[in-house]
Amino acid sequence: MSIHLELITHDPATSARRGQLHTPHGIVQTPVFMPVGTQATVKSLTWDDVWTTGSRLCLANTYHLFLRPGAEVVQALGGLHGFTSWPGAFLTDSGGFQVFSLEGLRKVDDDGVRFQSHHDGSYHQLTPERSILVQEQLGADIIMCFDDVAGWGVDDARLRQAMGRSLVWARRCRDAHVTDQALFGIVQGGFDRACREESAAGMVELDLPGYALGGLSVGEPKEVMLEVLSYGPALLPEGKPRYLMGVGWPEDIVAAVSAGVDMFDCVLPTRLGRTAAALTSTGRVNIRNARYERDESPLDADCDCTTCQRHSRAYIRHLVKANEILGARLLTYHNVSFYQRLMRDIRAALDAGTYGAWAAAFWARGVTWAGKVGASA
Repeated sequence: MSIHLELITHDPATSARRGQLHTPHGIVQTPVFMPVGTQATVKSLTWDDVWTTGSRLCLANTYHLFLRPGAEVVQALGGLHGFTSWPGAFLTDSGGFQVFSLEGLRKVDDDGVRFQSHHDGSYHQLTPERSILVQEQLGADIIMCFDDVAGWGVDDARLRQAMGRSLVWARRCRDAHVTDQALFGIVQGGFDRACREESAAGMVELDLPGYALGGLSVGEPKEVMLEVLSYGPALLPEGKPRYLMGVGWPEDIVAAVSAGVDMFDCVLPTRLGRTAAALTSTGRVNIRNARYERDESPLDADCDCTTCQRHSRAYIRHLVKANEILGARLLTYHNVSFYQRLMRDIRAALDAGTYGAWAAAFWARGVTWAGKVGASA
């Protein structure tokens, strides 16, 4: 097995865990946040930038790289690590969620998914076997089983179909997998506890190196997602990595860590950076706001990233208003650094045996970054 999770400590007041994920490209401290490098790039940042934020594990996307430049091209250039020069670890998602989002451009059946490229309209087929082959060509440290994602609001029949299909596809992925990359299974089941439990039991039977909770942050109210998090991580094996896919806001991450999740990814820090928003210790800042025109203060007085150490809100606002690329880069660098600082604080509290008190203080501050309670992440 190419990876393993070394659990160091458990918080006595919650289900939070502290560990080290051993990978072929170094030890990753957990709980960990993975910046999303969809097309083998964390948008607007260099890989040196990503490294200096404290990131050591990044996500790349099978669907997008399958279409462009093609997995064979990436493989010929040394896999994702040789292609990008990223020295840390990579995880590739299977493409299942991206295909799910192609409403009107895809057709799903028991064999896989036939879809039209969003680039040129050409037709392609992804099956569990093809997804695994592509991910093996891409060469990430961790690869994901191809899954069928059911969104928020579907009926019970569709929910159970997606859950059952994901189990069958996971077995096909396991049988097709021939490299020493770590293959993670994805628990589906939507927002039905019995369905989640059935999915988790079936996935655990496959004895894979790690497991993820999928099918969240797909349009559901926040309280519904938190309900799944209240029991979902405990359905997964104690000694293996637990990964919550595509979530989320800082408050979501703290809730999920408390429930026993080890790994996270989300596009929020980069997407917000490109849309003039900064995540700070006191909430979310829209830097376009006119009140920042002459503001000499940093984005976040509590942040030690180079954006905050060197540049004022006024300067960054000017860059954004002038459509200068540097504005997006400075905001994105800060946002990714914000997430990594949050994870360092979580790990430090776990190391000190004070995570329960740290989490209570976090909630007592009353800061929310997503907006009002009940809004979808």
